[in-house]
Amino acid sequence: MKLWGGRFQGSAEKLLEKFNNSLPFDYRLWEEDITGSIAHAKMLSEVGILQRDEGQKIVKALEEIRKEIATGKRQFDFTVEDIHTQIEIWLIERLGDLGKKLNTARSRNDQVATDLRLYVKKSLEQTAELAHSLVETLIKLSKEHANTIVPGYTHLQRAQPIVYGHQLLAYAEMFTRDLQRLKETYQRTDVLPLGSGALAGSPYPLNRDLTKDLLGFATISNNSIDGVSDRDFVLDYLYSCSLLMIHLSRLAEELVIYSSQEFGFIELSDGFSTGSSIMPQKKNPDVPELIRGKTGRVTGHLQALLMTLKGLPLAYNKDLQEDKEALFDAVDTTKLCLEITIPLLSSMQVNKKRMAQASEVGYLNATDLADSLALKGMPFREAHQVVGQVVRLGISLGLEITEIPLQKLQEISPLINAELLNKLDAQSCVLRRNIKGGTAPNQVLIAAEKLQVRLDDLQTFYKNQSSR
Repeated sequence: MKLWGGRFQGSAEKLLEKFNNSLPFDYRLWEEDITGSIAHAKMLSEVGILQRDEGQKIVKALEEIRKEIATGKRQFDFTVEDIHTQIEIWLIERLGDLGKKLNTARSRNDQVATDLRLYVKKSLEQTAELAHSLVETLIKLSKEHANTIVPGYTHLQRAQPIVYGHQLLAYAEMFTRDLQRLKETYQRTDVLPLGSGALAGSPYPLNRDLTKDLLGFATISNNSIDGVSDRDFVLDYLYSCSLLMIHLSRLAEELVIYSSQEFGFIELSDGFSTGSSIMPQKKNPDVPELIRGKTGRVTGHLQALLMTLKGLPLAYNKDLQEDKEALFDAVDTTKLCLEITIPLLSSMQVNKKRMAQASEVGYLNATDLADSLALKGMPFREAHQVVGQVVRLGISLGLEITEIPLQKLQEISPLINAELLNKLDAQSCVLRRNIKGGTAPNQVLIAAEKLQVRLDDLQTFYKNQSSR
């Protein structure tokens, strides 16, 4: 059965059907399609377009079809054009001509737009839940490592000592921003397009407010043309997923580096590592490596849909069928990567001793020495030059700053004294950063608690949506 076959003679070419049909991927919208159809049938009954008993029979049949799909009693026929046609075929098989009345005052254009928004809303909640769990994991780890000193890096060169909890909270901040973006995407998705028809609206006396309430949307689309052709919300979601994956990839890169023998700062658990088929000693960080690799796939889907939309005239065009495969794969990939990162982090071992040792080597306290000289009255730019000479001396002698004889240091600057040198250990350097947003342990604990409050506020938003 073709929903559009009335003006055509003969049958479609087999190659066209293979090229045109979307059921092999849009079958995933079956639950949303049935949910939207049930709401549409109830609304049609309420405004008198369907008799009340007709509406009840359609709703009952759709609920039975939903149950049969969910339990595996009904299988999709992938030669059918799309999910809308498949559900309608089953409805007509069950109800005869009555089943044909369901699509009164509805087009596949506003139907698929509604299905897609319902799917995105549900999926956004799932993605947000996983991101929320990841941030909570990072908060927990940051508290555990509020006193774990580790080298901080710029340009992948040792820069200044920090605590590992501070670094973990940096990722938590990234993912919290991702949660905020998901919330904003949800709000822009929460718009009902059903009632827009093919593009011009409907001549029937529809009650779109009733449909909105039945489907749990916050508001109704303002323009029927925009209602069927808007895919900004899909782009928003793909962008949110892309940035989530970028942040996951940055974290993954660091886990790969930190778990190498050259660094040895962490060890990933055996349960989330693999071995080599030829080298028995190998323990490979395949999970973070795969996260890095999958990031390109997700960001590629965003670019693909941007290019699909860039030249489309209003209103609906079949090009929009391309939104679903991009969306489904990007969402599946992002959710899987979020899901596996949580236990990956929870189960890793942190080598505090190795981190601490690395923090004392490489002149990470050079900035603190310059700051100490500046506090004694020396202009900072001059202090910077002085400490640069100290570091150059240390390199030539093969000594750290605190190992250089005091006499040699005072030849460079008489302001350098034993008291000042005694406060250049990594722990003292960390404790001095006791300002909001700094790496001092107590600031890390305060920041973790504040982030938890922000996180709880975001979670409340989704709880309110679910209860609507």
